[in-house]
Amino acid sequence: MIEVPNALAASLARYNGEAGRAFTGSLPALAARFLARWDLRPDGPPMHGWTALVLPVVRGEGTPAALKLPLVDEESAGEPVALALWDGDGAVRLLDHDPATGTMLLERLDAARALSDVEDSREAVLVVARLLARLTAAPAPPGLRRLRDIAAAMLDRTPRVLEGVPDPGTRRLLADCAAAVREVAGEPGDRLLHWDLHYGNVLAAGRAPWLAIDPKPLSGDPGFELLPALTDRYDPAETRRRFDTLTDVLALDRDRARAWSLGRVLQNCLWNAEEGDPPEPRHLEIGRLLRTL
Repeated sequence: MIEVPNALAASLARYNGEAGRAFTGSLPALAARFLARWDLRPDGPPMHGWTALVLPVVRGEGTPAALKLPLVDEESAGEPVALALWDGDGAVRLLDHDPATGTMLLERLDAARALSDVEDSREAVLVVARLLARLTAAPAPPGLRRLRDIAAAMLDRTPRVLEGVPDPGTRRLLADCAAAVREVAGEPGDRLLHWDLHYGNVLAAGRAPWLAIDPKPLSGDPGFELLPALTDRYDPAETRRRFDTLTDVLALDRDRARAWSLGRVLQNCLWNAEEGDPPEPRHLEIGRLLRTL
């Protein structure tokens, strides 16, 4: 029997409540079902993110792989669609998929070698930029979440949230972020976006130096992709350089990329406020810098 790591069980319960606890209880049987169905045998200790169990496995013919068992939600529902479209170009390759449960069989990458461990942060930003340039090259397939809808929902929620922000400077910044989103919301883009490409979601591989994992796909403007590379391994002195690197490599219009990046700042601050938490200082600092670019 597969044992569910305590940290994953706690995360599922915290973020998904009763549905998360029920999913935790179902995981051992679900894992056994797909180990048998796809002729897999376990090949190492379980790994996990916030809402998914990942089992290193070996296929019947001896090929290493990874069995991913996610609690499917709005953000992750499009993951197999995106991975199938990318077909290994810049991202982990999807080997099999069960639409009913969201279970995926993926190629095995080197989980011990993440881009977050690369000491040279400037080189790490270049890696993310080059991966994003490849991943966002294709138009999004139908049925994915749309940046158009996400932007509209953010703008609808902003006035109510601003009423509860006590600091005038923070209120002004978030209002400016909303104004920037309004300027570009009419042209939300149609590219296939990863949405969560921070350095921990880039792993080394045998067939390529680095590949992306764990997309939360949506259809939209690639400028909405940049903030994770600015906030992860945050360094105030490097923010402008990182933004320049990302926009240059992706050949983005700087004003549009700035506006959509301010939209990501707004998105994060709205989530914080709705959870009863203050905005993260790094998000506010990045927002203030982007506002002046």
